Amino acid sequence: MIIIGAGECGGRAALGLRESGYGGPVTLIGEEAHLPYERPPLSKEAMTAAETPPAKTIATAEHLAQQGIAFVSCGPVASVEPIGKTVHLADSRVFTYDKLLLATGAVPRRLPLAGAGPRVAYLRTFDDALAIRKHLGAGRKVAIIGGGFIGLELAASARKLGSEVVVVEAQPRILMRGVPADIAAVIHALHADQGVEIACGDGIAAIEEDANAIRIQLSSGRLVEADLAVIGIGAVPVTALAEGAGLTIENGIAVDERLRTSDPNIFAAGDCCSFPLAIYGGRRVRLEAWRNAQEQGALAARNMLGAEESHVAVPWFWSDQYDFSLHIAGLSDEGRTVVRRDLGNGAFILFHLAEDGRLVAASGVGPGNAVARDIRLAQMLIAKRARPDPSGLASIEVRLKNLLAA
Repeated sequence: MIIIGAGECGGRAALGLRESGYGGPVTLIGEEAHLPYERPPLSKEAMTAAETPPAKTIATAEHLAQQGIAFVSCGPVASVEPIGKTVHLADSRVFTYDKLLLATGAVPRRLPLAGAGPRVAYLRTFDDALAIRKHLGAGRKVAIIGGGFIGLELAASARKLGSEVVVVEAQPRILMRGVPADIAAVIHALHADQGVEIACGDGIAAIEEDANAIRIQLSSGRLVEADLAVIGIGAVPVTALAEGAGLTIENGIAVDERLRTSDPNIFAAGDCCSFPLAIYGGRRVRLEAWRNAQEQGALAARNMLGAEESHVAVPWFWSDQYDFSLHIAGLSDEGRTVVRRDLGNGAFILFHLAEDGRLVAASGVGPGNAVARDIRLAQMLIAKRARPDPSGLASIEVRLKNLLAA
């Protein structure tokens, strides 16, 4: 078995093969020098820790060796040849496989106007995080292009370290993708209270940098000067190897409900693939989320061994910013009716109902873990295709656990 991509998904898949009892050879190939590590800390702990932290690895080198997993680091793959079932590395090494998993992830979407100078950064890898970290601190100015999760988490970390922060978002509001406006407004206000300036509805006209600063000319005519500009305008799935192998591409590497590509011997999982969700009528989605990478890595491992299991997990995502946490279960754009439950102390949950009354998503925000438990219960209701009474969802007196039992 060969796994290309040594991130969260690929690392979990390699370990999953052993957990499922597979005793044959397992090779895990990654482009980075680091062992497989988790990415969520990159915008948070990796920035704010008092001392430069190590990567939060999924497994140590000793554990991989004990499991008989051959880890090939710094191994860029040149091509995949499905007919001969071979993987060709850029350094001319060749590996053969019975089953192959592509867990190639995604890379930051590039801003055409931004050059490749030292004052322009993207956050995807641990090394990216360490490079950005050097620019943060009291008296430093950071411009973040893009008001999505990565940009806002990084803004929170930069403010914690005393940096001045400006977030520029071309859309009318932050968190346009998949986050209800009411919750986005809470996050916007939270950042404003912490001293972050957020400029929405303004595009980038030009970017210039020199030895002293980077200057960003906005479409409105405003000039933003900073020590560093971090671009966070989305991610693009890594599909070049799949395309070269002749696999079907549709918003990522297209897989079926069992994570099998158009080649029965090649699977794909994680950020790089799009897959059908039965709970939403087979709608094809691509998810860039830590939980999805974990779940699909484990599922791909089982199916590579013939389990024939379908992906049925309800999407779930979270983001921590300052002392608030945002949680989303399901796909909120599937809903037609929104029911609000206020939990007190600024916390609330929005339940999204389809036309037939079925709960299809739940979005919540609040201090600490105020919404985490109820979002988990909502996720279970979504999985059961439940049609809970809207009045029960709205009332804090009605426990979601009781609705689930009913």
